[in-house]
Amino acid sequence: MPATRQHGTRGAGHRATPRILTGVNVSTADFRTVMGQFATGVTVVTALAGDHPQGITVNALTSVSLDPATIVIALDRKRFIVPAIDAARRYAVNILTEDQQWLSDCFAGAAVTPNRDQFCGAAWRPGATGLPLLDGAIAAMECDVVDRFEVGDHYLYVGRVQALALEEPTAPPLLYHRRRYLRIERATTARVVGKPESPEG
Repeated sequence: MPATRQHGTRGAGHRATPRILTGVNVSTADFRTVMGQFATGVTVVTALAGDHPQGITVNALTSVSLDPATIVIALDRKRFIVPAIDAARRYAVNILTEDQQWLSDCFAGAAVTPNRDQFCGAAWRPGATGLPLLDGAIAAMECDVVDRFEVGDHYLYVGRVQALALEEPTAPPLLYHRRRYLRIERATTARVVGKPESPEG
């Protein structure tokens, strides 16, 4: 019988005993703990309230369609930026570099000066559609809101991407894992085995 190849598994002597956090009733704390195992990038979502730029740190971002280019962000319904996005039906997503942790902290509401109400003192420029784009961010997407869904205590904003910016394509990203920032100190690359990422694949 041919040997079965296992990818990314530890030897039997090193396996940890699974810890069951909760059964049927999932607590908010346990849910945060489990979701914290999933490493994400860190972004700042920006919008305009009249002429005033606003921004908030977000790591709940995903792409949902290539054609047309469409993304989704998730925001707590009580977040201060929600009225601006709802009024304008537009938002931008700025992908942060690992040197921009201070922006992530500030736009997350840290007690710093200048604070979030002062747009954290961040340098920015109007993008192709006029939305605020942060200087030094790896990349940015300007989106029109095409739908909004209420799910639990969050809104899901479906955004049709209208413009792209790529300022720092080689800069390492700021990552978030287990409620802490994570920086890339050692990394390797491997070819993806499977369906090619092409329309013909």
